[in-house]
Amino acid sequence: MKEKSLTSQFADTDMRSAFAAIASITAVVMGLGLSGPLLSLNMEQKGVSSNLIGANTSIAGIAAFVSVPFVTMVSKRLGVVNTLSLNIVLAASLLMAFFFFEPIPEWFLIRFLFGCNLSMIFVLSEFWINYAANEKNRGMILGIYGTVLSIGFAVGPAIISFAGIDGIMPFVIGSALIALAIVPALYAKQGQPVMEVTGKTPSIWPYIFLVPMATAAGFIFGAVEQAELSLLPVYATRSGYNEAQAALLLTVTGIGNVVFQIPLGIASDKVRDRRTVLAVCACTGLLGSIVLPFAVQHLYLLYLNVFLWGGVVGGMYTIGLAHLGSRLTGTDLAQANAAFVMCYAVGMTIGPQLVGLAMDVFGPNGFAIGIGFFFTIFMLLYFVRRKARA
Repeated sequence: MKEKSLTSQFADTDMRSAFAAIASITAVVMGLGLSGPLLSLNMEQKGVSSNLIGANTSIAGIAAFVSVPFVTMVSKRLGVVNTLSLNIVLAASLLMAFFFFEPIPEWFLIRFLFGCNLSMIFVLSEFWINYAANEKNRGMILGIYGTVLSIGFAVGPAIISFAGIDGIMPFVIGSALIALAIVPALYAKQGQPVMEVTGKTPSIWPYIFLVPMATAAGFIFGAVEQAELSLLPVYATRSGYNEAQAALLLTVTGIGNVVFQIPLGIASDKVRDRRTVLAVCACTGLLGSIVLPFAVQHLYLLYLNVFLWGGVVGGMYTIGLAHLGSRLTGTDLAQANAAFVMCYAVGMTIGPQLVGLAMDVFGPNGFAIGIGFFFTIFMLLYFVRRKARA
């Protein structure tokens, strides 16, 4: 496992490849954004309990654990674009399969296979984007990726507003969006990443600790993002706001994420060490957590808080990816990207549980305490790593 210097191997960014990979994952994300509420609402309509709906949704995290370690091995044999295309076709087919089977128990198996393919798509797309970028604009390129990703997740659920959840049509639309992702991938196939095919592919586990600030950023963002999505509206309603005001908080957070991704990415390109920007994002998250119990007493101050908070914290994911790309290359980068996604999946699983527990113990403000706990962990790691380098 070798590190590369902060000077990129690439004289110029392969813009065609970078934006083809971004376009590909954006189409997938729109289909994924549609499928989440579509599947949950269908299960609710068919009388499935909330507990089973949550359990079915959580299968995606298990799928990531199982599939991500094999991404590099498969793509080394088949090629990145061929592997990506295969997973896109399978994911589109599996989304259609939901329509033809009953939710329980068949949807658990379909959701698992669906999650496996989506996880591999994310790893390969992000690896390709990082591979195509150069060190001068890596943060900006990944900031663009984060921005369109946020927009894609917003567009997906909006499709349900006119397609509805009944019948085959929403499943056809979601599958078509995912299948559409194959077009830009094939278009830029000549610029796909090249990985060595000799020797045995190493385990991804050592890569979790190879660039620890990056993988920790993925974990923290996964924990905080999922806790926000599931519990921020609950926090708001328990603090006295109505359901419409509570739901709008997530919209404001999403807008902040869209607004801040590119500026943060550009800022990370200007500094000597991207870990500094990661620390600033985490520190902003911690300060936002501390301010939250006071901001929640005034609606517009609360909106401002989550706009800034959600926007800056969202940079931890894309800047974490950029930090990986500035340290590793080739197969090492692919394996590290897989480790990054796995840490993100672990965070998604742990975050809502710990923050929910904090709310049970401390009341509504347990939300701020739980979120602040994760940012504190990251800041402690940052200072430990900084001291170790001194």
